[in-house]
Amino acid sequence: MIIIVKQNAKEERIQDLLRWIEAQNLRTHVSAGDYATIIGVIGDTSKLDADLLSGLDIVEAVKRVSEPFKSANRKFHPEDSIIEVGADKQKVGHGNFALIAGPCSVESEEQIISVARSVKAAGATMLRGGAFKPRTSPYDFQGLKADGIELLLEAKRETGLPIVTEIMNANHLPLFEEVDVIQVGARNMQNFELLKELGRTRKPILLKRGLANTIKELLMSAEYVMAGGNENIILCERGIRTFETATRNTLDLSAVPVLHELTHLPVVVDPSHATGVARYVKPMAMAAAACGADGLIIEVHNDPPHALCDGAQSLRPEQFEDVAQAVRIIRVAAAEANGQQDQ
Repeated sequence: MIIIVKQNAKEERIQDLLRWIEAQNLRTHVSAGDYATIIGVIGDTSKLDADLLSGLDIVEAVKRVSEPFKSANRKFHPEDSIIEVGADKQKVGHGNFALIAGPCSVESEEQIISVARSVKAAGATMLRGGAFKPRTSPYDFQGLKADGIELLLEAKRETGLPIVTEIMNANHLPLFEEVDVIQVGARNMQNFELLKELGRTRKPILLKRGLANTIKELLMSAEYVMAGGNENIILCERGIRTFETATRNTLDLSAVPVLHELTHLPVVVDPSHATGVARYVKPMAMAAAACGADGLIIEVHNDPPHALCDGAQSLRPEQFEDVAQAVRIIRVAAAEANGQQDQ
């Protein structure tokens, strides 16, 4: 349920209404805009009389929300959410573009620091790197685990870049104390027990869409985290499985404007996992920027032919620099076309 409060309503009256609603064992989410205040009511709202609420002198209108996702719903939160990352509060969303880059997996101190320096020089705002690696084959490289996180932290100390890395098990959370953004991979998008635990943290969560999941299911997974109190979520479109075999997955760029319509959460795109082919990353990154993505997450390796994981889709540092420059040009053009200010 959404309650739209009149513009001239007094704050004490709004607080009285909130206390009354919460006394019914319901949760509230308040979004204060320039022209109206919206109260989102979460829970079994059938116990609330919409006609009674509509009759209050501070209430403009009352609307029922049919979608099962509530906290993630733009109706509850009309303004774009801006997620702040790291000590320097790097912003993502509402025109603030995230350029996240780094290797699929952390392999050595020399490798991760070399890549971190290169991508920062090219304009990256965050460093990605896998410490725990979910692999299809049990015989493939599974990552350096805790040692990998330590190497990421060393790269962070060297460059100042916030770090993004994937979690696979809630039991590993203590290892992620100094990680800036916790990534939930496509295979874990519906690991609901993990999502519940992440809801108890306040760290930004990069939530990737599953390879066979709908947009609605992605938003419901975000809802699991938000229901625990953590609203710092960045959604990620990384391609879905179709009958096409020319690319690793099929990049669903239509998900970007659809998600922006349905939710206030920022949306980034992963063209590396979507295509699986390094030469396709640049055009897909440019297309993602053109369609309004709030950021990109791109795999970069200093020696792709010898990478222990996903070398075929990894860019060399100089290729990433070229992509970053092209994306900046596209974003300026898109902002001008839409009458917006680029940030």
